[in-house]
Amino acid sequence: MITRGRVEALFGLEHPIVQGPFGGGLSTVRLAAAVSEAGGLGSFGAHILEPEQITKLVAELKAATDRPFAVNLWVPQAGETEPAELAAHIDRLRPYYEELGVPAPGPGLPPSPSFAEQVEALVEAAPPVISFVMGIPSPEVLAEAGRRGIRTIGTATTVDEAVAVEAAGMDAVVASGSDAGGHRGAFLRPVDESLVGTFSLVPQVADAVTIPVIAAGGIADGRGVAAALVLGADGVQIGTGFLATDESGASAVHKRALHGPDARTTVLTRLFSGRLARGIPNRFVRELRPYEDAVPPYPIQNALMLPIRRAAAERGLPDLVNLWSGQAAPLTTPRSARDYLEALVADAARTLGHT
Repeated sequence: MITRGRVEALFGLEHPIVQGPFGGGLSTVRLAAAVSEAGGLGSFGAHILEPEQITKLVAELKAATDRPFAVNLWVPQAGETEPAELAAHIDRLRPYYEELGVPAPGPGLPPSPSFAEQVEALVEAAPPVISFVMGIPSPEVLAEAGRRGIRTIGTATTVDEAVAVEAAGMDAVVASGSDAGGHRGAFLRPVDESLVGTFSLVPQVADAVTIPVIAAGGIADGRGVAAALVLGADGVQIGTGFLATDESGASAVHKRALHGPDARTTVLTRLFSGRLARGIPNRFVRELRPYEDAVPPYPIQNALMLPIRRAAAERGLPDLVNLWSGQAAPLTTPRSARDYLEALVADAARTLGHT
């Protein structure tokens, strides 16, 4: 045993390790099932999926593993509305569309999936666990999940957010430090006022709430797992480490970047999606850095960037694709998800003096 066992008991796990959910096509059923089969909590980020796709996803996950798994959704944030005029934003990206030979999006972008319909479909499909980032769903959603026996996880980037997650009645909270890769999930204060490092955040959250605390951000090996547990976490959530494994949906160019020297540097940027996210800087980030505050919000910027990201990933062009990465990526190595999870547990136990 490397923890107090609260996370394992709550979710029915062998190990207190949660695979971070990835959106935008980076999640795979294969990865989530591999983590769950190895005794952790596999996860799948479903925020870009339509309701019928979510129903199908949960069925596929249930067929792939009889162990617990989680499906993640993004809670909508206020103020993210489509600008009246998209032409300037399309023109800003036109050189990249032309460089890749892909058509620029038209002025009428397709609507994003409805969160209300997504979460209704997800609760109806009844995965063992539902996790949320970017905010807290309605009391009605949480009550229905509880009625169906679905465990729920909220994500907090500050102590106040963790307290709000517990007050909402959720079963556990991920304390997500600013070290973490991908999108920042702040929802009570602006993101730039919510950038608390993982090992500052975790002990404060552990002192402030009674529900199990799952540390996330900058954890990629057994030493990080052990440190999080010593600081009061009941378990850990690891994103970048699992993103770098064989089973993830990250492109080959993305995985090479995670394992290379460029991963020693990461930045927070809105340029790829319209929401602040941590990734490895490349030519696109450097060239458009002056426009960080000018790009439209999510999901508009995300839709405008989709043709560029897809074409760059398909052609293996690291300078034009979003290379999401946490600050501990240099600690990762190419391997399977099972091998990685087993190494995390063994190394954490040794670090804690349990072997």
